[in-house]
Amino acid sequence: MSFEHYIAKRFHSGSGKQSLSRPFIRITIASVALSVAVMIVAIAIITGFKTEIKQKVVGFGSHIQISNYDSNQSLETNPIPTNLSITNDILKIDGIRHIQKFAIKAGIIKTDTDIQGVVLKGIASDFDWSFFQKNLIEGEAFTVSDSVSTNATIISKTLANLLRLKVGDTYDMFFVQEPPRYRRFTVTGIYDTKMVEFDKMFVLCDIKHIQKLNGWNENQATGFEILVDDIDQVDRLWVEVDDIAGFVFLDDGSRLKVQSIVDLYPNIFDWLNLQDINAAVLIVLMLLVAAINMISGLLIVILEKTSTIGLLKSMGASNRSVRKIFLIQSSFIMLSGLIIGTFTGLLICFVQKQFGIVKLNEAFYFLSEVPISIVWWQVLLLNILAFAIGVAMLVVPSMVISRISPDKTLKFD
Repeated sequence: MSFEHYIAKRFHSGSGKQSLSRPFIRITIASVALSVAVMIVAIAIITGFKTEIKQKVVGFGSHIQISNYDSNQSLETNPIPTNLSITNDILKIDGIRHIQKFAIKAGIIKTDTDIQGVVLKGIASDFDWSFFQKNLIEGEAFTVSDSVSTNATIISKTLANLLRLKVGDTYDMFFVQEPPRYRRFTVTGIYDTKMVEFDKMFVLCDIKHIQKLNGWNENQATGFEILVDDIDQVDRLWVEVDDIAGFVFLDDGSRLKVQSIVDLYPNIFDWLNLQDINAAVLIVLMLLVAAINMISGLLIVILEKTSTIGLLKSMGASNRSVRKIFLIQSSFIMLSGLIIGTFTGLLICFVQKQFGIVKLNEAFYFLSEVPISIVWWQVLLLNILAFAIGVAMLVVPSMVISRISPDKTLKFD
């Protein structure tokens, strides 16, 4: 153990109850701990919020979609064949989890008292129900057969409230086309994702209804939905899928269009990316608060130890050695604050994640409670960053030591 480290450790552990700087050191540790706890909780909330919203958007639109590359900007595009051989090539891509066909068609639900425009989403037997099963609050999901169609549908709680429907009720949906048509459906399940704008739009049904309404055969659909293992890899996987499907020409001369979920809903993802700016601003502010308190605490310790500094210098200690002593002591204080703050922040996150104590307004935040997602490398990086910045900012105030002269600080009786 070096001379500087030994003295710093004695200063830190042996200040004693009569030490003037003791209360200020405790305040400094508390301020550092509070700053770290706030940063950890803030990052966990923002990460959790982004994760939850992304999962819900993906639940409605998948990670990657393949459709007809036409100039039609409406919900109803020209169909593509579902028996394309490229689907097997896409499934071989590392990171692709599932591929399923789908069809969409705009319609109007009419009951005895209410009317509402919706998007009817047709699904086939290969549909991944995991997202809707997770958000199903009443009834059950329906089974899609490859041979026989079903009139069963899944609607949202928002639509159920607007149209006064419940599980087991039937309703009519009208379609504006030539000639106008309608279908009678039955509510077999009600889901609730808290994403009101999506919930009041999508109704799930058997894809065969849309195929018949549009005059398509059983091997035609709006397109394919592709699910991936990691949403952070969507951009890379989109490129690989586009390399396979983007240059395919259909029999009518049209091409396929490959879009990622970010392309389909750019406004939502731009909004989510803005949360990173909010997190960065908060982290900078908390780091400044912690650093300023550390600087104040160090100056108070230096002032109290003025005579000790003079004694050390008179015994031959250099300015560099004395500065190193107080920097090491400040590091002990910083580490204490980081440990307490990390433990407190993680405890708060655990309690919120387990019990959901803090609630949210679903109409504004699309969630019923504050979401928490702890990423351990973020917590570790935050601690390293806070420690490095805190110690670095202490170098300048520690230079006060060089101005302390032994002949002015030592007193002899």
